[in-house]
Amino acid sequence: MQVAQLIAAYAVAEVLAGHNLTVSMPKALRKVKLATPQQQAAAQDYSYLTLRFYAEAAAYLNALTPKPVTDERVNALLLVALSQLLHSTDDDFTVVNQAVEAAGKTGQRWAKGLVNAVLRNFLRQRADLQAHIVKREEVQFNYPQWWIDTLKQQYPQDWQTILEVGNSHPPMTLRVNVRKTDPATYMQLLQTAGIAAHHLGGTAIQLQQPLPVSKLPFFEEGWVSVQDAGAQWAAPLLDLQPGMRVLDACSAPGGKTCHVLETSDVELLSLDVEAERLRRVHENLQRLGLQAKVVTGDAAQSGWFDGQLFDRILADVPCSASGIVRRHVDMKWLRRPQDLATFARTQQEILSNLWQMLAKGGKLLYVTCSIFQQENEMQIQQFLTTHTDATRLPVAFDVSTLPCQHQVGGQLLPTAEHDGLFYALLQKH
Repeated sequence: MQVAQLIAAYAVAEVLAGHNLTVSMPKALRKVKLATPQQQAAAQDYSYLTLRFYAEAAAYLNALTPKPVTDERVNALLLVALSQLLHSTDDDFTVVNQAVEAAGKTGQRWAKGLVNAVLRNFLRQRADLQAHIVKREEVQFNYPQWWIDTLKQQYPQDWQTILEVGNSHPPMTLRVNVRKTDPATYMQLLQTAGIAAHHLGGTAIQLQQPLPVSKLPFFEEGWVSVQDAGAQWAAPLLDLQPGMRVLDACSAPGGKTCHVLETSDVELLSLDVEAERLRRVHENLQRLGLQAKVVTGDAAQSGWFDGQLFDRILADVPCSASGIVRRHVDMKWLRRPQDLATFARTQQEILSNLWQMLAKGGKLLYVTCSIFQQENEMQIQQFLTTHTDATRLPVAFDVSTLPCQHQVGGQLLPTAEHDGLFYALLQKH
């Protein structure tokens, strides 16, 4: 456990310094050499646990230490251990003892004594501390106060549920490749393999427990992909017809690109600004046996455009990722209120640029994995006031076809079945 705690502490310290967990975890693994796969997996779990409940752990640490812990690694190790004591099933004294041993590996001679004292004080004073600490909303819900306030204002009936879902473990959902099989057949394969799952509707199958894709029947042969049920709405909402010229802008890692090609015989251009991320698109296309033209380019610029207009455009734009925060727990603490305005400007640039590339009568589907209205409803309303040749079409979430447990207009709010996404369908006339 101490190796996993130490790796997690290094990763959490990096996140608190402003780096995302995707970058921080590999960096932490390089610092702690010879970690076994089991220790690496445990470190990942501890990192997620700590960042999911960071505000609470930080509040307890604040109450237990008269002065801030100056070494960021020791500070993060205390946060990891406190998160375990608060929210894991690990034995309390094992957590403390292993954290003390891990502290000895930070290079700070005083660290073992401090970690031992703080954690044992926590175990003694836990009940008394709890009565005072959980009164603050930031601690109670484990989100920055600005995030809580924004959701209160925008979703007065739903804000608390949204926050709670965001702190839950995300489901693992599969998308069945209808070119190779069908949901009923694949459900039977899962049952034979002893994998508990249920069919959500359409091409979506949700597993009872997440598992490595290597254990999924015929995964390498391209029978299924991993994709959230809410994200599986994009392809059907595009209203695709055979032979259409389609653009998937901001396409990496290629989930929606592949879904479009699984369901329709279209000519598809898959675009993304990051060449490195497009490798995933190529890999997914190859595994699924699909073909698309893959291009590196900025959806907000026109240098890559050959002048041929598109019949359909999927604009899955960069956003705050507030609707998928349970999958990216670091985003709660990395995002700042001003980031919403920055994302909104980028979204406006992309929308306006792509609109010029859409043929008359064509449709553009605007998508975010955000629940903040600045990036969603407000964004679309502003676009419609400046583009008189645009009409907003109704987005019909057919619950008999795909799961949609909670929606507000084109906004899917996160639930146990799907993430929080926003869809707006615009037609050019």
